[in-house]
Amino acid sequence: MWCQKSIVILASLAAMMMTSNAAVGQSRLVFTLCIPEIYWKECVQMMEDSASKGIPISCISGRDRYECVEKVGRKEADVVAVDPEDMYLAAKDNELALKAGYNVVEQVRTKEEPDAAYRYEAVAVIHKDLDINNVQGLRGLKSCHTGVGRNVGYKIPLTKLTALSVLGNINDPEYSARENELRALSSLFSEGCLVGTWSPDPAINQRLKETYSNMCALCEKPEICDYPDIYSGYEGALRCLAHNGGNIAWTKVIYVKRFFGLPIGVTPAVPTNEDPSNYLYFCPDGTKVPINADTKPCTWAARPWQGYMANGGVNNIEAVQKELTELGQLGEKEKAAWWKDLLLLDEKTLAVASSPIAPEQHLKNAKYLDVIERNSGAPERNARWCVWTQNDLNKCRALSRAAHSRDARPRLICLLEKTQDACLVAVRDDGADLVVVDGGSVLRAITEFNAQPIISEIYGSGSTKYSERPAVVVVKKGSPIKALADLRGKRSCHSGYQDDFAGWLAPVHALKKANLITSEEDLTEFFDGSCAPGAQPGSKLCQQCVGNIASNDDKVTEATKCKPNEAEAFKGGQGAIKCLTSDKGDVAFLPLPALMEIDKKNETEGGVKTSDFMLVCPDGGLAPVKEWSRCNLGLEPPRIILSSAGKTVHALDELKHGVLAASTIYSKKPDLLRLFGSWGGHPNVLFKDDATNLISVDNSWTQWNTWATTKADYKIKA
Repeated sequence: MWCQKSIVILASLAAMMMTSNAAVGQSRLVFTLCIPEIYWKECVQMMEDSASKGIPISCISGRDRYECVEKVGRKEADVVAVDPEDMYLAAKDNELALKAGYNVVEQVRTKEEPDAAYRYEAVAVIHKDLDINNVQGLRGLKSCHTGVGRNVGYKIPLTKLTALSVLGNINDPEYSARENELRALSSLFSEGCLVGTWSPDPAINQRLKETYSNMCALCEKPEICDYPDIYSGYEGALRCLAHNGGNIAWTKVIYVKRFFGLPIGVTPAVPTNEDPSNYLYFCPDGTKVPINADTKPCTWAARPWQGYMANGGVNNIEAVQKELTELGQLGEKEKAAWWKDLLLLDEKTLAVASSPIAPEQHLKNAKYLDVIERNSGAPERNARWCVWTQNDLNKCRALSRAAHSRDARPRLICLLEKTQDACLVAVRDDGADLVVVDGGSVLRAITEFNAQPIISEIYGSGSTKYSERPAVVVVKKGSPIKALADLRGKRSCHSGYQDDFAGWLAPVHALKKANLITSEEDLTEFFDGSCAPGAQPGSKLCQQCVGNIASNDDKVTEATKCKPNEAEAFKGGQGAIKCLTSDKGDVAFLPLPALMEIDKKNETEGGVKTSDFMLVCPDGGLAPVKEWSRCNLGLEPPRIILSSAGKTVHALDELKHGVLAASTIYSKKPDLLRLFGSWGGHPNVLFKDDATNLISVDNSWTQWNTWATTKADYKIKA
């Protein structure tokens, strides 16, 4: 769909590009940038803006940046904007790396340090009179860190100190990877300040901070040990060193210079009250370097700049670099949204051409490759995730690679079995660690396979405290519809088809219970026309669907009509609302969170609000949306991630931490990897499309019997 979009728009821009090229008296190269599809509208604007200025560029979209890296590797696109972690994915893609010939050809640098080799360099700073001559001398010192999970204050010292054999055993199988790290730091240093969320699970986070409380002792608020804290962050670590009893601080070179009033790149010195002559850089080899404007700091590692990565099929690299640089300048001049989201630029940065370099070598030069690859748990410790469809396997593998590159541990290993039961057996018999099932299957998994629920999907406002989603029947205020019986002969909008609880299973169940239909097949004739994305194209159930109307291309619109993915404008709960407000339907069947979301997003036709709708109650009458608890068609259980009840508490904690760490990353940044939403054109792969994040399950969750009954009554499939 998205490639077709770019072709359509490029055709309309071709004349503009040719005119612009002629105007500047030269023929310009048109290269193709791959962008995450959530930024498609911005890319359309970028193509229009750049073409009018004689900087022709085309776009194709990928599902997310992960897929864009793959598309550049397959030469379906020329360039993609990337972080160092994306460069790592390119370097380690065994199928593509050699064929692709990836090269980083341009870097996103700061205006303050446009000639710096790296985005930042990690250093250790000590008091000048500290008696230390080697890294072994760190034992027993008081250590100041930027924060847990951060690069210069956590990952880099952990990686390098492990390699130097300074840390204790970080491979103890009794503990999770994160706890092994914290135990090692807590044993090495007598006290420290290491703020932040030590685990995304609140209970585990609290336990860890109580167990290793010495690593909070130097913080402003040791009992909280979280942001905001004046002794956290790059400057805070130095403040901890200078004013709160710290012996060593882990931070960035640029903040050392700023803290001590030294010149930074093109910025002249700005004096401070801190005296750099009282401090030294401490080097990995045990030597020390003065802190002043003339000496070069000794670094432990560096984070490479973000940049633009091309493939080996791009022959005229200089031309591409020129256009990327000009594109950055144009975006800044226009203050365009695409400038930030597509080119990763802002007011403090600019695109700088650099000698082409393979991504792996780029990472090695910065001594950053081992930082990404670090595995603090024992080498063989992985989280084995069992699935039983190829789509789930593909998504699991992508999640595994992407999450590992961004420091989610333990690493996911994806296993394929033939059925859900085969996966449950594997988890029971220690052949796998994780499996995700619908909530209605949890009771059986517990009783027959000794399963342990550990994580649930969440959906945001409108769901219950157990992540159940009420299925609701929605009409516009003033509608003549007052009861389920009034729906006969009306046009219906459904969030989905067959496997969709709110959009299909719940209305079928309610209409059968009300004796208005006898089977789900009757639904086709009960309504005058419907949009149920995923139904058979050309049927009455697809009659009201509209396809990809944004393409402005009749062939594309027809080809995408009623698809069970984002290509269909009326797909999902938000799509059902659009169907209703676009006057393509008289009633909408959808999950309540989708309705509650419109007040936040305000993306529906005409800027409608939840107060513009009423709910149709199964027992008759209407109710305001806020009274959904007495007016719904049933509560849909979430999907639940299970492990084995035979595992230790520490083992379960580790699995929770790894999965929640990954979901925290990608729920905030779906442009990096779309964890929730259709995958490869298929709905509900691994997780429900409408999920917004994951959350820990504890002993207070007791809905398993209720959900099993719901599964049987509503005929929810496994």
